[in-house]
Amino acid sequence: MENQNSFFQSVFQSATAKVSMVGILTLVLLIPLSFVQNLIAERAERKKEVITEITSKWGESVLLYGPIIKVPYLVHTPIANTADFITETNYAYFFPDELDSKINVKTTEKQRNNYDAVVFSSEMKFKGNFSMPSFTRESISPENILWDKSTIIINTSNLKSIKDGMKINFAGKTLEFNTADSNNSLLSQLQTEPINLFEYFSDNKATFNFDVSYNGSQQLMLVPIAKTNSANIKSNWTSPKFSGYFLPNGDEKKTNANGFEANWKILEFNRPFAQSYFGVLPNLEKYAFGVDFIIPVDEYQKNERASKYGFLVIGLTFLIFFVIQSISKISIHIFNYTMIGLALIMFYTLLISITEHSNFLKAYVIAGISVVVMISLYSISLLKNRKFPLLIAFSLTVLYTFIFVIIQLENYALLVGSIGLFLILGLIMYFSRKIDWNNLKN
Repeated sequence: MENQNSFFQSVFQSATAKVSMVGILTLVLLIPLSFVQNLIAERAERKKEVITEITSKWGESVLLYGPIIKVPYLVHTPIANTADFITETNYAYFFPDELDSKINVKTTEKQRNNYDAVVFSSEMKFKGNFSMPSFTRESISPENILWDKSTIIINTSNLKSIKDGMKINFAGKTLEFNTADSNNSLLSQLQTEPINLFEYFSDNKATFNFDVSYNGSQQLMLVPIAKTNSANIKSNWTSPKFSGYFLPNGDEKKTNANGFEANWKILEFNRPFAQSYFGVLPNLEKYAFGVDFIIPVDEYQKNERASKYGFLVIGLTFLIFFVIQSISKISIHIFNYTMIGLALIMFYTLLISITEHSNFLKAYVIAGISVVVMISLYSISLLKNRKFPLLIAFSLTVLYTFIFVIIQLENYALLVGSIGLFLILGLIMYFSRKIDWNNLKN
């Protein structure tokens, strides 16, 4: 019986058993770590809800394209085996020859429940010209074209945020826009009263200009519907993200501490759609270009990235303690490993909670110092001296600094992370090279 007890004691005190128990504990600690990751995801979702609430009241994303001349025409379809016809009214849509857009955007940040959202007020000025619409491509008879019922339309995504009434100066005459039914469920439509188009064209040309003031948020987009499109956007926002189908001209894009200014020039052959349509106006939103106004630093994304390294931090910390235990011959109970692991997980709950009231850098420093100090003080009582706790404090500080650097990097995160892990592995191999793992006892 004594020999049997001695055998079991020898087995459980072996290096293999200790490594196995620490490894199993590391895997078990992934459960509370996953709870923390879910918490971060929930808080990030809550942020999106609050931002959506703010922007929905102020004004949502702005997309605008127009003006477009809309001309009705009659289509006569013969009825089989009779001399009668079915007459339907279709519409033809004609885009401008030139469109010059000048937009000034003033942004502000609104805060609610520790969450910030970017909103803006924009002043837009448009001018350009049309050529007299032509139906020759579709072989439509002149008597079937209802020139006297033509209208001018503008499509937009955000009617409720237009601050003033909209009017257009078309060929020297002022026309007022009103809301109209749209065949696009995502866009609203503004339309003038019917006009006789022949009265507005001289020398087959008609100029126009109009202004519009918008409250909006997150994004401002335009569709380049003219043969020649020129756009200039200025703003006090210092972190623009240029998005959409076209990017601004590289040599005419400026960003500094006072804001940004960007210019676009888009020609007809740069875009994959026609200058006129008959029957149905297609959805052209996917060809829009513009600017995203978003806060560039997503604190929740950084918290999420930090938590993904939780397994690495726990595993390396346990490995450091295990190597110290093996070198010093000091016994560390599995309960002590559990307490250390829970302290490491507490780092992420501290990080997310402090981030919501400060910024990621301050939160990371406070949470990191708190956990390093706690584990270092705890290890003093475990290891009965100050040399090894100092080594642990130094190792944890280097590890958390290493993780922080990786989080900040984007293009070189994989490279720096791989080199760092390679160096860590080399150090562990060096310091553990003289340990006799076959004869490791308490």
